[in-house]
This record gives sequence, C-alpha cells and structure tokens, in this order.
Amino acid sequence: MTEKKTQTMKPSTAAQKLGILLEAAPEDFQAAPISRTELAALEANPPAWLLDLRANGPHPKQVVAAKLGVSISGLVRGDVTEPLTSAEILALLQQPPTWLVTERATQFEVREEQIRVKDRDAERARKIAHVARQAAQNEKAGRGR
Repeated sequence: MTEKKTQTMKPSTAAQKLGILLEAAPEDFQAAPISRTELAALEANPPAWLLDLRANGPHPKQVVAAKLGVSISGLVRGDVTEPLTSAEILALLQQPPTWLVTERATQFEVREEQIRVKDRDAERARKIAHVARQAAQNEKAGRGR
C-alpha cells in the first residue's frame, strides 16, 4: 500500500489564498512550500503576524482594488503600482483623487451591466423552459387522443 503524498503549494499561492502580500510575510513562510493542512490551520487560527498583515497591510493589488471598489486595471490607470497599507487606502477613500472617483464610477457601471446581462439571460432561460414545457404538454395531449 502506498502512502499518500501531502499536497503542497508555493508560498506565493498560499499568500494569495490568505489575501496577504508575500513579501510582507515572515521569512519562514516565504521560504518553504505550504501544505493544505498548514494553510487550513493558518486560516482557522491565524497567528499574530497574519492578523496584523490582514488588518494593516501592506496589501496585494487584489485586496487594494477590492477595498477601493475598483478593478486592478483601474489601479494601473491611477498609477497605483505599489502595495498600499490600510492607512493609505483609508486616506484615498476619505479624500478620493479624480482617478479614484472615475474608476469607482466605471466599476459601478460594469457591475450594473453584469447584473443586467445576468437578468436578461435568466429571463431568456425562463422563456425557453416555458416553451419546452408547453411543447411537452402539447405532445402529451396529442398522444392521448
């Protein structure tokens, strides 16, 4: 009987799953592969360094974009290329520069369009299902004669 090999991931993958910036994590986290069990333990019972990174940053671009309510592309268009701390994000939100106002409006429009398309597709699917049910009922009624 063969022993099951423990699945591991690169530290960069683990950092992404934890929502932290790899370069800001402790050396021992950055240096070795992380097992799924270790990742689950970090998520279930985060150590102080992980709590601090999640609360204060610096944050990776995905987290910065989410906290600012913009896309990653919007960050690039706003020349935000470096990780930001929570304090820096808060400062941007309190006194938003023009690029941030524009990008948040763009993101809002994109989300509205996604909702509209999803609703449209759901309505189309509902109509197709209705037509299929009617066709099945008509076929069934035709056999009964």
